Amino acid sequence: AKKTLLQELEKEGYINSVVEVTIDNINEDSLALAFDVNKGESIILNKINYFGANELDNGDFNEVIVNKEEHYLGWFWGFDDGEVKLDQLQLEQPRIRDLYFQHGYLDAKVKKPFMKVDFTSNNAQLNYFIKEGQQYNTNKIQIFLDSSILDPKSLYSELQLRKDRVFNIKQLRKDLDFIKTSVADLGYAFTTVKYDLKKDVKTSKVDVVFNVIPGEKVYINDVIISGNGRTLDRVIRRNVYLAPGDLFNLTDFNDSKNKLKRSGYFDEVTISQKRITSTKMDLMVSVKEASTGNIILGGGYGSYDGFLITAGIKDQNVFGSGKSVGIKMDYSKHKQDIDLFLKEPSINDSKYNGSVHIYSKTNEIEYDSPDYSFEKKTLGISFGAGTEIYRNTFVGTEYKLETIKETFSDDNTADSYSPFTYKTNDDYILSSINPYISYDSTDDHIFPHNGQKARTSVEYAGIGGDAKFIKSFTSYKYFHSLEREYELDWIIRYKSSLQFLVDNGKISQGDSLYLGGLNNLRGYESYAFGPDSDSSDPAYKQRFSNSIELSFPLGSPKSRWNVFYDYGMIGQDKMTDIKRSSIGTAFEWISPIGPIQLVFAQPIDDKPGDKTTTFEFSLGQSF
Repeated sequence: AKKTLLQELEKEGYINSVVEVTIDNINEDSLALAFDVNKGESIILNKINYFGANELDNGDFNEVIVNKEEHYLGWFWGFDDGEVKLDQLQLEQPRIRDLYFQHGYLDAKVKKPFMKVDFTSNNAQLNYFIKEGQQYNTNKIQIFLDSSILDPKSLYSELQLRKDRVFNIKQLRKDLDFIKTSVADLGYAFTTVKYDLKKDVKTSKVDVVFNVIPGEKVYINDVIISGNGRTLDRVIRRNVYLAPGDLFNLTDFNDSKNKLKRSGYFDEVTISQKRITSTKMDLMVSVKEASTGNIILGGGYGSYDGFLITAGIKDQNVFGSGKSVGIKMDYSKHKQDIDLFLKEPSINDSKYNGSVHIYSKTNEIEYDSPDYSFEKKTLGISFGAGTEIYRNTFVGTEYKLETIKETFSDDNTADSYSPFTYKTNDDYILSSINPYISYDSTDDHIFPHNGQKARTSVEYAGIGGDAKFIKSFTSYKYFHSLEREYELDWIIRYKSSLQFLVDNGKISQGDSLYLGGLNNLRGYESYAFGPDSDSSDPAYKQRFSNSIELSFPLGSPKSRWNVFYDYGMIGQDKMTDIKRSSIGTAFEWISPIGPIQLVFAQPIDDKPGDKTTTFEFSLGQSF
């Protein structure tokens, strides 16, 4: 154990560490061991030399190596501190060689790094000795594949390698995956694709030859499910695109795992192949169930809403059926909401889904002058239905019926007061239909690492009732993990939303668009930008917002932290009337009562009078 501790400290770059072991006798049968660890000093890289590197420079190498030269601002977050990671040293040589292969230097040779340490200062110098060789361009590309299985001519146009362009080993790997998937999708589960590079030193060109060995067609013998103590087998099976008797399809195999993880029912999902014969296999679906039933009781404080109380009961997999039911209540100074809902993602295990919501909402907005406020009380019910029309693509519609009471109040007078020209205190009915189309290819329910989400909908109010307007909403989210490229659990996340509001005869002030808050522009209070008490037309009709984040792990699969940049625009008739942005960091944790976010934001272009905030938190929502 002592030796292991010292080895781990060395991996982290600590030299001359000391581990002492104290043994205390408790009784005849027991001992107590105490390990006293005195970490040594860190080794700091103050110089890295790349001898023989003429075509690539330090900036190119810094993109792939882990041990980097100390930056003069290394003490500040975001800059290289130069601390040596000894366990990564042995991996730096293949990383640099692979970088040369990405730039076409197929003869490149990189010797193992040599590090000189000055133990008086604990500074080190790292030397790489490189022979670059010549750069090759891709010449002829050939795919040898039985044309009765798949015509190889149909694959060439999709390859990333191109003739007369610089050869790139990363593109070659992607082409290998593409060719294998194309053949394996036809049932050849055990397809192997080998390649050969034929270099011509005189012309500095390389021929690429792919040899495809498909094997035999493979059929699914059985789908064996384990680990689901609560979730019904049929709920899992309907999310697996392959069933007994089906011809194997690699895309279906990979998409099944992602769909199960998106369901939110499981913490872990593993699907493996068990070969039975040369033409049959079993799919082994192993799951670790997540906690889907929650009793929610929480609270907090926000700069705009004051004290917030959240309570509710929810189960998104009630009785293991996949149905989601619950009731939730939010109470704060400006908001009092109650929502009772039922969602069925697969009616009778079909591609059709449905939902019912019954809700009561009270929202209050205070204007710059505290004398004026606006209150909207809503009692409503909605019914939704949809279906999957293509892999990961859904269409549907929602019908909504609401009775609404809106009140403008002036604290200086006894009577209600409306500062708007034609929007007075009102009781009215909203009846609307909201068709939508959505797409979701992400690989997880809470913390997606890869994939995309997109949704667009158009709410048409005027199916009876009093409200007459059209409101469109389009959103897009993108997730990309850097693990494959850089072996780092970092995630690039981007989201944007676009909204338009069209007056068809009656727009309530409460139907206006707003900008600000956790959903679209952090660093500014909820409803920070929208109609105020001086507006002749209360409705803001155009809004755009987007956010980009870099997400990092935080010691647990259920917690992460992020740095972000938000930018948003809003206007009554022109989207660019108001433009604001912010930067900040956020902490996310999947707690037993649901996702929790702690957001620390800083507006970077706020104007005098803007309603800003530096800290907010949310319960129940994620990026």
